[in-house]
Formats: sequence, C-alpha cells, structure tokens
Amino acid sequence: MPVLSLRAESWPLAQAFVISRGAKTSAEVVVAEIVDGPHRGRGEAVPYARYGETIDSVMGQVESARARIEAGADRAALQGLLPPGAARNALDCALWDLEAKQAGRRAWELAGRSRLDPVKTCFTISLGEVEAMAEQARANARRPMLKLKIGSRDDLDRVVAVRAAAPRTRLILDANEALGFDDLVRLAPDFARLDIKLLEQPLPAGEDVALEGYDSPVPLCADESLHTRAELDACARRYSLVNIKLDKAGGLTEALALADAARAKGLGLMVGCMVATSLAIAPAMILAQGAEVADLDGPLLMKRDREPGLSIIGSLLEPPSPDLWG
Repeated sequence: MPVLSLRAESWPLAQAFVISRGAKTSAEVVVAEIVDGPHRGRGEAVPYARYGETIDSVMGQVESARARIEAGADRAALQGLLPPGAARNALDCALWDLEAKQAGRRAWELAGRSRLDPVKTCFTISLGEVEAMAEQARANARRPMLKLKIGSRDDLDRVVAVRAAAPRTRLILDANEALGFDDLVRLAPDFARLDIKLLEQPLPAGEDVALEGYDSPVPLCADESLHTRAELDACARRYSLVNIKLDKAGGLTEALALADAARAKGLGLMVGCMVATSLAIAPAMILAQGAEVADLDGPLLMKRDREPGLSIIGSLLEPPSPDLWG
C-alpha cells in the first residue's frame, strides 16, 4: 500500500525577490512523497501567505488526507478531499508522478500528449529602484521576454528605463493587485506606447469588477482573481488572459481542466509559478504547452536548484528527466 511522507524545505534565492506586497530571500516549500512498492512519486508546493497559507497549515492539510492517500485514493478522489491550494497541489503532483512511474509512461502521455516540447519562459525583474531595475534588464536583455514587477508611484519611470535597457525583448508587467482603477486608466496608454504585451492583475481581486466595460489598450491578465473554474466566468468579463498556477488551482488535474475551460471561453493562457525549484516547475510544463506566455522561471531565481533539476539553456526549459518528475 502507498506510504506518504512529508517535509518542509528552504531554498535560498540568488537575490531578494521583491513584489508590491513584500520581499523574500528564500523559497519555502512543502514536498510530498508517495512510495508504493518500488515506485516513488513526488510533488512540491509553495504555501502562499496571500491566500492564508503557511508551511504548518499546508502540512496539516496534507496530514488530514494521509489516511485516504495511504488507503489508495487516486487523483480523482483527491479533488474532493482537499480544497484548491498548495496542499492539494503537492499531493496531486506526487500522484501524477507515481502513476507515470507505475505505468512506465511519461506524465504528459497520461495527460493525452504524445510529446513534451521545451518551454520558453519569461524572466522576472523584481520591484526596486528605477536604475536597479534597468540594470537587471540590461543584464538580461537577450532573453526573449522579461516580466517587470510594478506597484508604486515610479511605475512609469521604471518601465521607461527598462524598455531603454532592453529595447528588443518582449515586456510584460505584473502589479500584484497594487494599482487602483484610476492608476490603470492613467498608465495604460503609456504602457501601450512602450509595447507592453500584457499587464497582470492591476487591481485587487475583490475590486476588479471595475474592469467590466473597460477597453484597456494593453491586454489584461487575471492572476490573484483566478484559482479554479469557479472564478472563470467573472474573469472572462474582465480580462483577456488568465494566469493558471498549480498552487492556486490545487494541482495539475484541476489546472488542465481550467485551461480547457478558459480556452473554450476565448481566453488566452499564461502559466505561472510561485518561487520554487525544478520539482514544482516540471509538472507545470505540461500545462504550458501552447500557452501564450510561460512564466516558469522559479529555478532561474535560485542560488541553487535541486539535483537533478531541469536542464535550462538561457530561458529554454527542457523536458524533465524521469528522475526529477513524471
């Protein structure tokens, strides 16, 4: 019968990761491991304070499902055992990994794909002083896409400086709910002039009803406003794209269903991640196949990644080895 083990891990970052809500210098993750005979499946998740999660709360949620998991509950049963969030993600990804190894097939085949193509990720520039952000952009100007964290009074100056430092790369912006509607209306025409490809979650999730009827000159992408299919109808009235993350959706199982439903409503897809190691990113690569934007740069932000990790060439993520995941 399956045996579940659980542990918390801390992974130092190469430099502080700063967004409008605060800063972090390490990735604090939870790893679930399910062993069944000779086979082992693993899943990594990131408890996120914005959603009321902590390491302890996520580990407690996983523990609450232990008896059912060790009695052989599968991914379908898991969806009813835990709510969307990091705990369900850790177990869901571990079950995908275990199923793949038991079947002697790759996880993407179990998801209905004949192959997994490499994924080109954007690279995140943390929120900071104007020149510091410009310098980060200059150092990464040859990457195909940069994502800028914004959310303060100097936003336009930051974007102008970064565009000058990286004139040919594609740029997207992420406000992490830090703007008001008036700020958005004021800034969006300048963002369009600077060739910004999209703006993530400009308004707080509880206030984005103001976007209904607003014709933004820059495509808007829901992040904090979207977790599962339950929020999709509202997002379709307010945004052009949605950012799907495994930790928000509660695993790859719900995320794949959410992606299909979003496409059916005419929404573009962005696939994102929390700051995490390659073990968390590997399953998201299945979700990222064909997405308009992939923001899976977690391992690129680490001081060191787990071994084995993903093979990354510049901004190109190669498919994971079975030793890593899937």
